[in-house]
This record gives sequence, structure tokens and C-alpha cells, in this order.
Amino acid sequence: MILPKTSLIRKTIFFLVAAMFSLSVMAVDFDQVQRLASQGNADAQKKLGLMYYQGDGVRQDYSKAAQWIEKAASQGDAGAQYGLGLMYANGEGVRQDYFKAAQWYQKAANQSHAVAQYNFGLMYANGEGVRQDYFKAAQWIEKAASQRNADAQYVLGLTYYLGKGVRQDYSKAAQWYQKAANQSHAKAQKRIGLMYYLGDGVRQNNVIAKEWFGKACDNGNQDGCDLYKHLN
Repeated sequence: MILPKTSLIRKTIFFLVAAMFSLSVMAVDFDQVQRLASQGNADAQKKLGLMYYQGDGVRQDYSKAAQWIEKAASQGDAGAQYGLGLMYANGEGVRQDYFKAAQWYQKAANQSHAVAQYNFGLMYANGEGVRQDYFKAAQWIEKAASQRNADAQYVLGLTYYLGKGVRQDYSKAAQWYQKAANQSHAKAQKRIGLMYYLGDGVRQNNVIAKEWFGKACDNGNQDGCDLYKHLN
């Protein structure tokens, strides 16, 4: 099964500020953050890591970013654990190491961090840092999908469609594609359109298929544009 590589997931996902930092820490300047971080405050350590990563108020330094993020991660902060996993997966500030990436993703995933659950599932699917295991991949991706992560919902739909790690089930595939499509996930919109076009897991309906192809096209999916033109 061809799934996204965790190392190619855009690093900006790591820095979803709402998921990573408290407002109290965000409001202070570099000196204040550094003082709090040196005192062992996990939120400040995480914030300081971000500041070094982005070059916000300080010279950009991925190595120092990783050091501070790891301090927060070692205190059990799920956002920092996820972020550190991503840095190991991408080789940013640390030597690229899929095994360590998987370890940190798992720690965050065990705390119900949805994107970490998704990434950890992808590592099982692709055999990166762990032994390839489609069953475990499906389990972790479903945990993320159940938290409304659109990428996970789309990939879970693909998993059911192909029958990798789960019993092949076009109806469930369509259900998960639909959930992701409802969140404007372009690939899922194209896929649910195809399900309606082919009558896989849903009643065949060219009108609905065309509608979803159009939405996929509007969201930048070229296949959706081509399929929409085909039905037009």
C-alpha cells in the first residue's frame, strides 16, 4: 500500500501553535521564555524550541530547537513528543532516525495526540523505524481518524478499500472517504466521487459523483478536474 512517507509530512504541522503552546507562555519574550525554560517549565522549553526553530527573536538553530523540545518531551508533553518525533523523521537538528521518530510518536500517540497517532500508523504501514505491520498501522490510523483528523480519515478509507490490515470493505471505505471529504480533503473528495461513479460501497450516482469531482477540483485536485470534465 502506497501511503505518505512520514519524513515528507510538512514540518509546519509540528508548529500548530494551539496544540503546542499555552497562551501564557506565548505572551512573553525570549529572555522570559529562556528563564522559565531553564527553571524546568515544560511549556517554556517547548516555546523556546519553537523560537530557535523559526528564528523568532533569536538566530535560527535547529540543533538548539531539538534540545529544548526534547527537554519538554522528556517531561511528558505530548505536543513536544510529537514535534521531536517529526524532527527525527525529517533529520532537523538531529541525525535522521526513524526508530527514534517512532518512539517519540508512540509516546505522544499514547496520550491521544491525533497527528502523532496518524504518523505512527504511517510508520507501521511503510516499515519506517518499526517492522511493517498493516494491522497495527490500521489501528493507529483509525484512532486518529476517530478524532476527526482528515488525513487519517482519508488513509483509513484507502486502507479499507485495499484491504490492508483490515478486511476489505468498500462500504467502510466510502464512509471514511466521506468524513474526510466533508472536511474539504481534496483527495478524499475525488475518491468518494469515484465510489459514486463506480458504485463501490454506495449506490451508483453520476450526479453525486460529479458534485464531488467538482469539489475536489475546486480544492486543487487535477484528477478531480479531469473526472468532472469527463462527466460534464
